[in-house]
Amino acid sequence: MSNVNSIVIVGAGQAGASAILELRGNKYEGKITLIGDETHLPYERPPLSKDVILKPAETKIEILSEEKLAELGVETIRGNGVAKINAEAKTVELQNGDVVAYDKLLLATGGAARRLPNFDALGKHVYTLRNLEDSQALVPVLQPGRRIILIGGGVIGLELASSARFKECKVTVIEMGPMVMGRSSPRILSEFLLEQQQLAGVDVRLSTQIAECKLDGEEIVVTLEGGEELRADAVVYGIGIIPNAQLAVEAGLDADFAVKVNENCQTSNPDIYAAGDVATQLRDCGNHRRVETWENANLQAGIFARHVMGVEHPAANPAWFWTDQLDINYQFVGDMAAAEWHVRGEIKPELRAESSFVLFGVTDGVIVGGITVNAAKDMRHLKKLISKQAAFEADKYLDLSQDLRKLVK
Repeated sequence: MSNVNSIVIVGAGQAGASAILELRGNKYEGKITLIGDETHLPYERPPLSKDVILKPAETKIEILSEEKLAELGVETIRGNGVAKINAEAKTVELQNGDVVAYDKLLLATGGAARRLPNFDALGKHVYTLRNLEDSQALVPVLQPGRRIILIGGGVIGLELASSARFKECKVTVIEMGPMVMGRSSPRILSEFLLEQQQLAGVDVRLSTQIAECKLDGEEIVVTLEGGEELRADAVVYGIGIIPNAQLAVEAGLDADFAVKVNENCQTSNPDIYAAGDVATQLRDCGNHRRVETWENANLQAGIFARHVMGVEHPAANPAWFWTDQLDINYQFVGDMAAAEWHVRGEIKPELRAESSFVLFGVTDGVIVGGITVNAAKDMRHLKKLISKQAAFEADKYLDLSQDLRKLVK
């Protein structure tokens, strides 16, 4: 669009960095200003619960270097976030009072860790994991023999449990729900995930409520609802995030829990867009839905960039994400609430090195979801089957003598 001379991106994370690359890749020649609260350059977040803790000296997570940003002609403002959006004047006011004008604005502000005030009140020995400083702070905490309680049995909780066990910590996971990764995986896989953690020596407590927490010298004492006391050297909790939508709310944009955007990632103000964890997007089903994945941040950033440039963007792929736990790679695509699940291969919880299988999620005879476990090469085939709404044929897709690649036409 020729009248777009200045784009401001608020949030220097995955979505913000991807938006820059997409804009320049689509030959946008106007001014781009990247504004971030953190002092860091844009970096990858998936390694924060794994390699940054396990291999801090050799792990590189930077997405865009100083040199690359300069090459792309991006003005960066770090450690001085946006305090206010003036939608009518099309400006943002920074925390230090400076004002930056825009033609188009992208909110890529992500989210903040959902808090547990009772634990926060203890002050020391309590941690969350959301940014690079959080991850770096855990490196000296996760040491051999240390007793670590992890609150929350979702993706972050299980990845941290894996890292803590690799560091030879004594680990307990407390999960309120009846399953680990209950919001993002079917029961058949949740049971496998649970068995893997238990085989690695993790004490997993499901359907467990916490009644009280307190400090006793240098120990944290966690009292469960039934009266049992657990003692730990540190507690790390990960119970989800709160989208950083306050700027949008104060600017009068349509928002509920997150910033509502349409299929083009536009908010209720057509000159303001949102992407990533802060955005809840209108889907084909007619409802708004928020997706917390690395891929979604990239996808929505691409939609924003192409729409600004007047370039048609491709139809969305089935939602995909991955997690690495205890040297096992899990990849998920499509609908994890499929009515039934079928196994290609054999599930062998006790033989981690041999645990390689594929799950087909089927609803009304159609493949709507898929999971690979140490079988990443099959993920692209699952994506194709879901995209084309292929009918599930058990005798064909579950037969290991058949090459899955050749079955996907």
